[in-house]
Amino acid sequence: MSNFSRLTLHGFKSFVDKSPLDIGPGLTGIVGPNGCGKSNLVEALSWVMGETSAKRLRGNGMDDVIFNGTSSRPARNQAEVSVVLDNTARTAPALFNTTDEIEVVRRIERDMGSSYYVNGKPVRARDVQMLFADLAIGAHSAAIVSQGRIAAIINAKPAERRQVLEEAAGVSGLYVRRHEAELRLKAADANLARLQDVVAGMETQLDSLKRQSRQATRYKNISAEIKELETRLALAEWMAAQLSKAESEKEFHESEGIAAEQMATVAHCNSEQL
Repeated sequence: MSNFSRLTLHGFKSFVDKSPLDIGPGLTGIVGPNGCGKSNLVEALSWVMGETSAKRLRGNGMDDVIFNGTSSRPARNQAEVSVVLDNTARTAPALFNTTDEIEVVRRIERDMGSSYYVNGKPVRARDVQMLFADLAIGAHSAAIVSQGRIAAIINAKPAERRQVLEEAAGVSGLYVRRHEAELRLKAADANLARLQDVVAGMETQLDSLKRQSRQATRYKNISAEIKELETRLALAEWMAAQLSKAESEKEFHESEGIAAEQMATVAHCNSEQL
């Protein structure tokens, strides 16, 4: 397991100025009167490890961890806590096991939310929580003993005592990973169910489009037949008109011949009378 080597607070609760705390081998004690901020150090450690409950940090909202000002010091808009882990033994998870020290930083801006960094690189809150879970520690670990915690462990339910034993055995990270895997499986199942609904809707739409396609093809075929019939009808009417024209011209020429004969006869009769 990697060891904590330094805790630094800046703008967190009563620690308005940058306040580093070196944590040496063995036991490190912090002594002071009531109200000097000893509990704030424990809460800062929980907070940087991914605590998401403002009530566990004795606040109404997460912005309450930011220094709220005094009569002599103005309020701050940002708070930051960093913890450095000694990883010279290379016992950290593989994702973070490339350096001798691992620095985890959590920064919060008022009304903007928190951001996490590991060795200066932005990471997800889940990544930080998994890091400490693999180290058998975390924001809710029984190893962090705050005020009233001993009595809570003594009066804990069997499931809560089991959590303490799992953390002591170093298997809590496996349970966290299993929980994350279960969440992913549930999300995958939900996505699959949604996909099935989408596919069913698309199949219904496809059936409707196929029906419309058949209707469009039938309409196109009928339109082509109508156009062909109209063309044939127009051709038949034109041929009939041509035939009628030819017959009319023939009758006209015949009539002209008869009229010419009649005129010749009339002219002959007139000449004889003279």
